[in-house]
Amino acid sequence: MRNYRKALLPEHETRQLHAAPASPEARTTRRRLRACHECDWVSALPPLSPGERADCPRCGHALAIRHHRPAERSLALAISALIALSLAVSFPFVSFEFGGVGNRIELTQTATTMIGFHEPIVAVLIVLTILVLPAVYLLGVIWLQCGLLSREPLPYSRGIARSLSHMHPWMMADVFIVGALVSLIKVADMASIGLGASFWAFCAFAFLLLLTTQSLDSDWMWFSLSGEPLAPEGTRTGTTAAPQGLAGCPTCGLINRLTPEGKRHCRRCGEHLHERLPHSLQRTWALLAAATVMYVPANIYPIMTTTSLGQSQASTIIGGVVELWHMGSWPVATVIFTASVLVPVGKLFALAWLCLIVPRSDLNGNTRTRLYRMTEFIGRWSMVDVFVVAILVALIRADSLMSITPGPAAVAFGSVVVLTMLAAMTFDPRLIWDTPRARRASHLGNTVS
Repeated sequence: MRNYRKALLPEHETRQLHAAPASPEARTTRRRLRACHECDWVSALPPLSPGERADCPRCGHALAIRHHRPAERSLALAISALIALSLAVSFPFVSFEFGGVGNRIELTQTATTMIGFHEPIVAVLIVLTILVLPAVYLLGVIWLQCGLLSREPLPYSRGIARSLSHMHPWMMADVFIVGALVSLIKVADMASIGLGASFWAFCAFAFLLLLTTQSLDSDWMWFSLSGEPLAPEGTRTGTTAAPQGLAGCPTCGLINRLTPEGKRHCRRCGEHLHERLPHSLQRTWALLAAATVMYVPANIYPIMTTTSLGQSQASTIIGGVVELWHMGSWPVATVIFTASVLVPVGKLFALAWLCLIVPRSDLNGNTRTRLYRMTEFIGRWSMVDVFVVAILVALIRADSLMSITPGPAAVAFGSVVVLTMLAAMTFDPRLIWDTPRARRASHLGNTVS
């Protein structure tokens, strides 16, 4: 696929272009408009061919990405990923042997074992992020694409399509693979490790799931499901949407007019709309404060306890990193330190800085937007340490010869990951681009609504 980025053109130039017959632009009689979800800039989408994308001319956010045969592509990848997931839960995952004693586990035991150690919150978090949500996501993609290929969308298609974008950030199969590799490297020096068929199947599943999420052409999908309602009369491009009383839908992209009275929902997908997210900064501050509080016990208390030949040793996150470094496992120590220390601390400081600087400055919008995108992207990778603990606890079960039990820091650190991800989601990046006057007006409008 060509990685070609098409610029957004003025309206009189775009009317002279002709799109491919299968593109939404060719099947509408009026120019399609979008309000960028990150900077609120109103632009008109040009005709797109397969392999092309349209970016916001103000902040560079991708407004639409066109794929070749999007329905067939997503359907094939989703079915393949679901088959790989079925294989991953049907065979042994990994095994180990130490001193003539060994153990073999299946993928689901990484969660069920945590329940046996009275860690149900961690167990539920693991099951949801690596099994349940990915499976539901893939089934939703298959349901949608089957309806679109038959040219008759199946029941509940709009609700399912809206749910896909909300599930995407919480699927962590790729993070789990990194955690599995770190776990195996960590015990490779003290025991013999065997990789089962489930391990390779889950690697294939994580890769196919990633391809599936990237293959979804949401612009084409929503056009096929519900058409393309015209933008509100009088919508002007080359300026922001909020002063015009408009808001772009974060799910399907359609521009809608906001009215003070009644419910504000997208005309096409039903998503709730806001000129700016209500109390965005206050909610982000509250979640950051909660994450900071939880980060203290996550580092003070042990995250796991290792018992070898009757001797028990508790390890904190930092203690585990130092131990790995002294053992010569520098790459593993670097990964754990980055995921468990640098990423959460950096995200806390980055979001706090954005919350502080937004009300006071109008400069460097692109720089601050890039910082926000980075914090939103890296937050989920902090789950590596939680997955490492879950895998080691399930795998290393050889009674007093060698065993690993989870510590209280596991649930605290998992809470930090979830809270920082929610903090990034509640922060409205459009505030970065607002002038102080617009921020005050938006705040008053949200307070009234």
